[in-house]
Amino acid sequence: MAMTTDVHLRELRYFVTVAEELHFTRAAELLYVSQPALSKQIRALERQVNAELFRRDHQGVALTEAGTALLPHARRVLADWAEGAAAVEAVREARRGTLVVGMSTSPGRGGLLPAIRSRFTAAHPEAVLRLRQMSWEDSTAGLADGTADVAYVWLPLPDAGRHAWTVVAEEPRLVALPDTHPLASRAELDFADLVAEPFLALPPEAGVLRDFWLALDERRALGAGPPRVGAEISGTEETYEALVAGLGICLVATGNAPLITLGGVGTRPVRGLSPSRYALAWRREDEGRALVRGYVEACRRVTGGG
Repeated sequence: MAMTTDVHLRELRYFVTVAEELHFTRAAELLYVSQPALSKQIRALERQVNAELFRRDHQGVALTEAGTALLPHARRVLADWAEGAAAVEAVREARRGTLVVGMSTSPGRGGLLPAIRSRFTAAHPEAVLRLRQMSWEDSTAGLADGTADVAYVWLPLPDAGRHAWTVVAEEPRLVALPDTHPLASRAELDFADLVAEPFLALPPEAGVLRDFWLALDERRALGAGPPRVGAEISGTEETYEALVAGLGICLVATGNAPLITLGGVGTRPVRGLSPSRYALAWRREDEGRALVRGYVEACRRVTGGG
């Protein structure tokens, strides 16, 4: 008859303890169970493996041949399970002790990240900080799908009710355009001068953030139609290449201007645009997590945020 496969770890643990003690009463004490309950579990295991594992007689308890054969395998199963459980616990511990910081563009901004990091690690020396670069398609920089615990993001955020944030920098939006563009000769521009131009746009998945960088609110206020999208961009290099190629112009935060004003591209101030807001954000449900709170606190102290 084939051996059944639904043997429980508890039954194996009971079997190994009896096999090591060769005494049901002592084994029951070690396992914190009653002796009748222990005997019942051993009988259930014997039924499942279809073999007698212990001989009980007036001389005491001894392993049968089947019991002797089973013992090293039972020990190995228990050891493997203990190893597996320890590995899972190690992952959980590491997760608790690791804070993943997401970002779609590097904050730069006068050494902000190193300053926050040093303040945070002084308060939480045991914590591991991981920076993770996210694609521009995810305007939450990893908060939405849980790949980041806190994230540097541009406001507005989608699903705003789910998130909380502290503003790190409020910066004017400039227009980036190739040096060869007719408007590049002017020192300052009105947004009205730009509405008819083709714009570079974030991927559609960026949602409300795509709308913000296309300045949809300001367009509506001017009574202008929807923007002409010259190309979609999902990274700084791509943005620079699209600008140089004359595919369109784009709005950029002052702090990010150095990333794309390489040869052949410049920025100009624009009148009539609200500023951009760069923020550290987190999920409201995580506000009780010590490391999230600690990082937010470090950020507020460094930036003077409320």
